[in-house]
Formats: sequence, C-alpha cells, structure tokens
Amino acid sequence: MSGKTSRTKGHNFERQVAKEMRELGFNDCETSRYANRKLDDACVDLTETGCFSIQCKAYKNQPNFRTELDKMPEDSNYNLVFHKAPRKKDLVVMYKEDFYEIIQMLKSEKLI
Repeated sequence: MSGKTSRTKGHNFERQVAKEMRELGFNDCETSRYANRKLDDACVDLTETGCFSIQCKAYKNQPNFRTELDKMPEDSNYNLVFHKAPRKKDLVVMYKEDFYEIIQMLKSEKLI
C-alpha cells in the first residue's frame, strides 16, 4: 500500500472514531489535525474527549502499543490507543492501572 493510501486510511479512521465519540455524547469531538495542532504533535488524534486522550492507528499489523502510549502526554487524562486492522474487530488499549482506576470510580459511583 502506498504512503498516501495509508495516510488516507489513518485519517478516515480518525474521522470514524471522532464520529463515534460524538454519538457517545462528546458532541464537540474533532480530529486534532483539524482543531488543535499542539495536541496532534503530542500524538493525540482527537480533541474534546473529556478525560481521555485518544490515538488512532489503522495498521494491518499490530502497532507497538506500549510505544504509542508512552509517546502520549503524561497528564490527568487516560491515554487510549484505538487500533483498526482489516477484517478484525477494533481494539482499544490502555495502561492497566488506568483501567483499574476507572473500575474503582464506577464501583464508588455504584454503576457496577
């Protein structure tokens, strides 16, 4: 696949996830390429996603998730990497301690 085709596939995936996030209630979610160059440079692909920093990867092969997460900002947000591969279900990857923190918050709010 050519570089231009790969880039287009990646941008399309970013737009798809942004649309899905808007459907989930993050009404102002946009791609950072469009809305915020500083976030885009920090390896965050979507803006206005609440407490989540999201990186989108559309690769045939699995990316190195640890490397992708480590490139993202170390702030109070939960860093997530969304991965799309052909003919497979999409993945979302995060640090284990962040996942446990979310579970604890859900339990303390009696949502689970």
